[in-house]
Amino acid sequence: MNTFEIKEEFLLNGEPFKIISGAVHYFRVLPEDWYHSLYNLKALGFNTLETYIPWNVHEQKEEEYNFSGQFDIKRFVQIAEELDLFVILRPSPYICAEWEFGGLPAWLLTYKNMRIRSSDPAFIEKVSRYYKKLLKQITPLQVDQGGPVIMMQLENEYGSYGEDKEYLKMLYELMVQLGVTVPIFTSDGAWKATQEAGTMTDLDILTTGNFGSHSKENFKDLKDFHESKGKKWPLMCMEYWDGWFNRWNDPIIKREAHDLTRDVKEALEIGSLNLYMFHGGTNFGFMNGSSARLRKDLPQVTSYDYDAPLDEQGNPTEKYYALQKMMQEFFPDIKQHSPLLKTSMNIKDIKVTGKVSLLSIVDRIAKKQESKYPKTMEELGQQYGYTLYRSYVEKDSQKEFYRVIDGSDRLQFFFNEEKIATQYQEEIGEKIYASPITGSNQLDVLVENMGRVNYGHKLLADTQQKGIRRGVMSDLHFITDWEQYSLDFSEPLSIDFDKEWEEHSPSFYQYKVEIDAPEDTFINMESFGKGIVLVNGFNIGRFWNEGPTLSLYVPKALFKKGENEIIVFETEGIWSETISLEMEPKFKKMDKEEE
Repeated sequence: MNTFEIKEEFLLNGEPFKIISGAVHYFRVLPEDWYHSLYNLKALGFNTLETYIPWNVHEQKEEEYNFSGQFDIKRFVQIAEELDLFVILRPSPYICAEWEFGGLPAWLLTYKNMRIRSSDPAFIEKVSRYYKKLLKQITPLQVDQGGPVIMMQLENEYGSYGEDKEYLKMLYELMVQLGVTVPIFTSDGAWKATQEAGTMTDLDILTTGNFGSHSKENFKDLKDFHESKGKKWPLMCMEYWDGWFNRWNDPIIKREAHDLTRDVKEALEIGSLNLYMFHGGTNFGFMNGSSARLRKDLPQVTSYDYDAPLDEQGNPTEKYYALQKMMQEFFPDIKQHSPLLKTSMNIKDIKVTGKVSLLSIVDRIAKKQESKYPKTMEELGQQYGYTLYRSYVEKDSQKEFYRVIDGSDRLQFFFNEEKIATQYQEEIGEKIYASPITGSNQLDVLVENMGRVNYGHKLLADTQQKGIRRGVMSDLHFITDWEQYSLDFSEPLSIDFDKEWEEHSPSFYQYKVEIDAPEDTFINMESFGKGIVLVNGFNIGRFWNEGPTLSLYVPKALFKKGENEIIVFETEGIWSETISLEMEPKFKKMDKEEE
């Protein structure tokens, strides 16, 4: 059994220990690939694994807990232990991580008077109930109980959000009460203001910094803060950013390998670090986050490649080999091994076998809920995906205008099943003109939740409730009597491809392919508009011809030997008779520079 302590240095079994860690998120990598990623971390000579723990995957529905399969955090940590890696866990209620709502479960938004990330008793009660389940999974894995876990995080970058010290103290007491015995830490920007706001040094909680360059300056700021509190703690960068995330309609962000290795070496000369990310992985399903802006939030793409040492697939990049060489020189006695490599497959021109319009089958694939006024996704018991709102209106004049009041994030407006408008955030609320026929007219509004913000001031606001929040107006009055259909793709769909298909309408497209020897691949989506892809029923994520990514990664584990089904749900009416599986990702050339 090992011991781990924080004195003036990190001490493992009483001896100085430099933490050389890499971030791999179990929730962004399928379980079949965990060993591959963690082996490559160990093979580089690193000694520690770090991962966030997102609340929203473990309690997606209130009081329904899931710690199995893709979300088996215990098994993930055990694989790290089998590879002789120590583990840092970050189980705070909020994680950021460019993850949907920063890891907070969207059902919290149904409690409209609750203040999240605060000492509000209503919020603490929800956290406490979840922690009782979560910590039962991870406390037996602590180093002083024979496991590999050496530290756990209290809250994440709280100094960039609030200064509710009572909240931090409540979290600390809750963790200790529920069996956390390893050292607890916080991670914030290295400068004084965020360090001061984001921690409680009177509880002897280690403060760490997050940065990706200027190591000497950032570590000096961190050391100065420690000394101002009378502490002689070891210096650690908990997130040393080796790349960056990407947003739709922005260029891919890259960082040169030689630049990274130079800066990492500088950091290791001073203290310990955790490379964020080591393997980024994929925002499967609807789990991408969004960057908050005043009017128009900027959702992130499905790929979380992050320009990391392992690419989205998990294979070594130029950065990996550059770090390998630097580590050999800096630590001559370090043990390194050749990394594992995954292969990919290429299957061209898979023909479409079925197509059907959403409006032809929505009542067969989604449960109808009725209400006087439209309800938000959360009020409908839905958290992610799309909601179709339907009502019927009578003709009052030859040309009439309609307005969706306070909706999010992106909508398509149909009148008698003809699309007449698309609006996105800053446009929602503008007039939409239609020409009714005599009698009843069918009005449909398809609203897409493109991802809740994961960082910043909007975590407080009701702007993160998705769907239609106020209502739909005809001229100057609100329309009543609505039917609502939730499309979250959480359950297998039975789609009748014999029903009607209309060009230029949101539709499902089916492709079937025989595979003798499944391997990883990338589905080329450059001939499609916007939507999601299901591979044998598994939602691999969003695509959009806005770019910069024009393909979706599919791990080998999602395929089976024999016949496989690929279903594309496409909302813009832009599709292809064929689809292709390719060995490498596809990107769109972007002209504008990253802001």
